[in-house]
Amino acid sequence: MYLSTLVDQAFEVFQEQSPSARVILLHPRSRYRSVLVARLINMPNFRVLYYAMGQDDINLSSFLSGITHDLANQHPTFGRHINILPPEAYENLGTVADAFARDLQEISVEPFYLILDEYDRSDSADDIQCFIEKLISRLPDNCRLVINSRTLPRLPWVSLIAQKHAVLLEDSQVIRQNFYQAETVGQNKLEVYALGPGYVLMNGQAINTWEGHLPRLLFFFALDRPIITRSEICQAFWPELDNDQAVNVFHVTKRRLHKALDMDVLVHDGGYYRINPELDIHYDVIDFVEALMEGRSEISANRAAAWQRAIELYRGPFLQGHTDAWIISRRHDFQAGYMEALTEMAYIRLAEDRPEQALGLFQRALVEDPLREPIHREIMQLYARLGRRSEAAAHYLRLVEDLKKEGRAPSPETQSVYKDIMA
Repeated sequence: MYLSTLVDQAFEVFQEQSPSARVILLHPRSRYRSVLVARLINMPNFRVLYYAMGQDDINLSSFLSGITHDLANQHPTFGRHINILPPEAYENLGTVADAFARDLQEISVEPFYLILDEYDRSDSADDIQCFIEKLISRLPDNCRLVINSRTLPRLPWVSLIAQKHAVLLEDSQVIRQNFYQAETVGQNKLEVYALGPGYVLMNGQAINTWEGHLPRLLFFFALDRPIITRSEICQAFWPELDNDQAVNVFHVTKRRLHKALDMDVLVHDGGYYRINPELDIHYDVIDFVEALMEGRSEISANRAAAWQRAIELYRGPFLQGHTDAWIISRRHDFQAGYMEALTEMAYIRLAEDRPEQALGLFQRALVEDPLREPIHREIMQLYARLGRRSEAAAHYLRLVEDLKKEGRAPSPETQSVYKDIMA
């Protein structure tokens, strides 16, 4: 097959997938990454901003200086928000990401791409990785971030995929499983369950020798990304300690983790930590996100079964009972995927003319997000369809009271549904 045909196929898949994701990763295994980037840059009638990471992009300050300069050459007013930030603002990456997102928002009202090429040059920069992670959730609706890298970026791809913020492309294929290329070939089989209270089985036996909750949470944290650095771990677990104290506590926690599983769980390689490949891990979070990907695939013949499997795998909030900041963040990500599975399954039941089952699924979704008005509208309309108009009215009045407590009122769409039902 000709190269041009292969690139055409990859480009077609890119165009199909990019509208539904905030960030598109051209996977390191892709053979035509650079050709596809060139194709994107030369797209007619479409705005594309391009920045190639340089050898000086080893910290956030250098990166922002370089990208602001280059993007200002492509759009003259870019940088007016990021450039006025005082030095102390850089202590809060969320503030910096907000300013950068405002600059992006002023580029165009039409859809556009921002390409970060040679992204692997920033592999060692924790602050750049953290900034990009925060920026992804703040990107304007009309902006798509494209990352081209020779290594898998140190971002939480599984949680980004769960909330439909990311898609991983390998040429003309969407990666739907084994997102971190984990090659576990060992004889020690681990069953890891994080959706719910969180527990681990080794060769069928529950691990109960953690010596506190920190070693167990450290293990779950290491599963969150392809690789992690010691400074990332210390910042997530002990941000209030100075560096030397945090490092000491980390090593104690790591030793307890290794003792609990009677082996080196975290291995150190090239300045990074990763899960020991001698562990054969079955992780319910990975299964859950793979089921979401299968359900989202329009070419899949098993979408209903995939949505149902995602619902069954979600046994509760991520690491239920813990309130660490990184856990709360992931909890929201996976909850978004669970709600998607519930609502998509409800629409399938509606298409099968099974309104009672659809109603139950919508009601379960409301448990996760009690103020999601589109779901309230579906429930009210289902009550009316089932001849239960008084329940539709009562449901609307409860919603009015709940929104009032938040200083809000039902949207015009919700009010219109109620009026139509009562007419």
